[in-house]
Amino acid sequence: MIPAARAAAAIEVLDRILAGQVAEVALTNWGRANRFAGSGDRAAIRDIVYDVLRCRRSCAALGGGGTGYDLVLGWARAQGLEPLFSGEGHAPAVPVLAGRQAEGLEALDCPEWLGPQLEASLGPDFAAVMQAMRSRAPVFLRVNLARTTREAAMAALAQDGIDALPHPLAASALAVVGGARKVQNSAAYAEGLVEMQDAASQAVVEMLPLRDGMRVLDFCAGGGGKTLAMAAQARLQLFAHDAEARRMSDLPVRAKRAGATVKTVAKPAAAAPYDLVLTDVPCSGSGSWRRDPQGKWALTGERLAELTRVQSTILREAAALVKAGGVLGYATCSLLDAENGGQIRGFLAEQTGWTLQAERRFTPLDGGDGFYGAVLRKG
Repeated sequence: MIPAARAAAAIEVLDRILAGQVAEVALTNWGRANRFAGSGDRAAIRDIVYDVLRCRRSCAALGGGGTGYDLVLGWARAQGLEPLFSGEGHAPAVPVLAGRQAEGLEALDCPEWLGPQLEASLGPDFAAVMQAMRSRAPVFLRVNLARTTREAAMAALAQDGIDALPHPLAASALAVVGGARKVQNSAAYAEGLVEMQDAASQAVVEMLPLRDGMRVLDFCAGGGGKTLAMAAQARLQLFAHDAEARRMSDLPVRAKRAGATVKTVAKPAAAAPYDLVLTDVPCSGSGSWRRDPQGKWALTGERLAELTRVQSTILREAAALVKAGGVLGYATCSLLDAENGGQIRGFLAEQTGWTLQAERRFTPLDGGDGFYGAVLRKG
């Protein structure tokens, strides 16, 4: 496909997304319906779609409207690629309307209603963080330190044409600088030497005081990324739970590949108390908008309020499962204080006998996604 045809395809996909489809579903359905498009074409179209979604407000301003055509036109104008809109062959039609430069929160591609909360949470870093969120996220790997070293993992990846470098956010973190699309077909991945995981997510796990022999519960395990990261840190008796058990469906396979032993539990209270409980709670995902830009525009005030209520409930429930002298870990991939420090302050105000041992916020200015971690001790 020529570049103009790829732009036209991105318009079609974006119109489906604007009509309510999930981005990955819309891209997959387009690919299945257009078998002539090669892997390079599909990757290029996906890149356009995600670039547009990250910068939706500024693209709408430059493109003169909010349709798929307008958004891709705005993207093309920002890239100096407006000639793609020639109307010839499979190219999009020639533009009729002029665009304009975005201003203020619009130029930062920040939802208008959320701007004040983000600015209050991020302080002087607000503009720089929001600007960073307009670009695609780096690709990070977590080295399974229970099986290998960073140096050996880098050598194994290099054999499959993947270039990776150590990243300072975590002792297990590698930044992929070449061959990222080869990772999941590499021997290092198949043998459980590496897993895909953001560097800041790894750093949150490294905050936890894990040691051999501990009974540890991942209370909101999901796909098990942090579960397996903990397994690589120490020899643990490890339990995993999620309110929606289907989210853990891949965990047994991933654990086997990593050489980890994890017991999934439907009723975590039955095996309580635990030495450490990690609560990686449902959140706005505002720290990972580079990876899920559709989520930036889907979030509402009502949904955020619901999430903060859920977070408070999970903290209270998980705290009851921690033994005296044990540890409660709290994590989000959010940039909002209401979901981060605000939750911890609220918890400490209503719960006696707990102390805050460590707390850290990460933003894209640190190199990874936006994350928050807190470690609390009971008694």
